[in-house]
Amino acid sequence: MGSVLALSTRPGRQNSPFPQDRPLSRWDRRDGRLPNPGSFDGLHRNCKDVFPQQIEGVKLVINKTLSSFFKVSHTFHLSAVAPSSYRFHAEHLQSDTDSKETGSPMLIGEMDSSGSLNAHSLFHLSERIRAKAVFQTQQAQFVTWQFETEYSGSDFTAAVTMANPDILRESVIMVAHFLQSVSPQLVLGGELVYHRGRAEEGGILTLAGQYSGPNWVATLNAGKGGAHASYYHRANKQIQMGVEFEASTRTQETTFSFGYQMELPEAKMVFKGMLDSRCIIGGVLEKRLYPLPATLIMGAFVNHRADKLQVGLGVNVG
Repeated sequence: MGSVLALSTRPGRQNSPFPQDRPLSRWDRRDGRLPNPGSFDGLHRNCKDVFPQQIEGVKLVINKTLSSFFKVSHTFHLSAVAPSSYRFHAEHLQSDTDSKETGSPMLIGEMDSSGSLNAHSLFHLSERIRAKAVFQTQQAQFVTWQFETEYSGSDFTAAVTMANPDILRESVIMVAHFLQSVSPQLVLGGELVYHRGRAEEGGILTLAGQYSGPNWVATLNAGKGGAHASYYHRANKQIQMGVEFEASTRTQETTFSFGYQMELPEAKMVFKGMLDSRCIIGGVLEKRLYPLPATLIMGAFVNHRADKLQVGLGVNVG
């Protein structure tokens, strides 16, 4: 169940492949109307984007644009802690130039060398209503099939997700989201997760709030399952930082993380670093190899508590 809910409710570092409607600066609205609050899974996105993604081994990514609406990529990954793999990724983009989100992906598919498939689809049923479908397989077995419908009002967003419905096993997971802009700076809402199976049945309610300042965003989710708080601050055009706190009542674990991002436009470099309460320190450096259409990625993460070191090197072409 955790993997299913992660696709719909938790904004992880594997962000959704679909673009979000959430505005970059809610405080820029000057027309007197309240802005749309965006999707529920994007509440903590500003903070999470500051943290580096762990990289291990050697990775080569080759991107190729075949047409204005079709893109493919090949990923080769050599790892010392996991089996080496190859991934093929394809995107069919939206070709209707008059649509709400020009160029947004409509169909996305990814398959690795083990035969596992990850497929997403996005359909704009109207200007305010869009539908998503997600299918995941682990080799020859289906592990996730998920359907979501989202309605974006002028100052609110409502969404309903159904995951892994199984009539024979009498099981299903339902997730409902609602966000309302109370003021240009304040957003309030909640999430209700209902799961039903032969052995158990129950629900979890989580309340959420977000307050935005001129150059910072504070977000809090709290419920029976735990709490998740984040703070994002943009110091200037080059430096951003984020602080994240997570507590789970199920695992009885609490983590605290600090991350930052530094951009050097003249050197065409971006550095992201992090430190958390589990004694993990890491950083990732991205260097654009101008004039070549390639980006060099170097990263290292040290877990002092477990005495482990992970070093990675990657090249992104295209």
